[in-house]
Amino acid sequence: MTADDGHTRDQTGADDEAGVLPPSDTETGGAGEFEAGVPQLLRDRDAVLEQALPDVPFDGWTDDLVRRAGQAAGFDAAATRRLFPRGRIDLIVHFCDYADRRMAAELERIDLPSLPIRSRITTAVLVRLEQNLAHREAIRTALGLLALPQNAALGLKTLYRTVDAMWWAAGDTATDFSFYTKRATLAAVYSSTLAVWLDDKSEGFADTRAFLDRRIADVMRIQKVRGRVEKMLPDPRRFLPGGSRFAGRNSLRMRGR
Repeated sequence: MTADDGHTRDQTGADDEAGVLPPSDTETGGAGEFEAGVPQLLRDRDAVLEQALPDVPFDGWTDDLVRRAGQAAGFDAAATRRLFPRGRIDLIVHFCDYADRRMAAELERIDLPSLPIRSRITTAVLVRLEQNLAHREAIRTALGLLALPQNAALGLKTLYRTVDAMWWAAGDTATDFSFYTKRATLAAVYSSTLAVWLDDKSEGFADTRAFLDRRIADVMRIQKVRGRVEKMLPDPRRFLPGGSRFAGRNSLRMRGR
């Protein structure tokens, strides 16, 4: 989707208000190749993150962990600060981006758009969770930090990027208001499922899968009811001056004519 569609991928980059909200997968050479085409800056951040992740369950997300992980990855203190100017928060944000890129690469391999819409969403959420099974405690503590008032906006932004990556992988081409409602709905489904998954002790995460199925079923029912209601309601453009003329014009414009 291009800027002409009215919606573009969030490409905030290193100047984000939180410090280093990293480029999304569209800026890193494509979702299908997690390593190939990734800029050196992201590779360096990835290297530090990979050194840090095994220690997060024991040490938490701390600035000292960032320093030690940077050293283990071959960077001196100054270089590590350049990679993560705001320390642990920037490392957490990069963890979210790292997970988004891994997820997008796997979903592209699966060819998500070839599946029914319900299966696309289920698959996207399950892939995200399965890829991060080894990092459940790191995710739990990261969510706790992102929930703090000073980090809440950043937490919402990382959540948006995740569900946006899911919808793009699913082949979403919406250019109307549903672009936003789809992402808001998936954000609610994914975040609630994530909360269940973090404490799920059932075999094969059966409880998480069942919860996800119920949430998606609820959403599908709501969408069907909304669709029926919208068909019964009059088009509000009819009540505008010259409504039918403008409606026709808008319809043609939306079709690119």
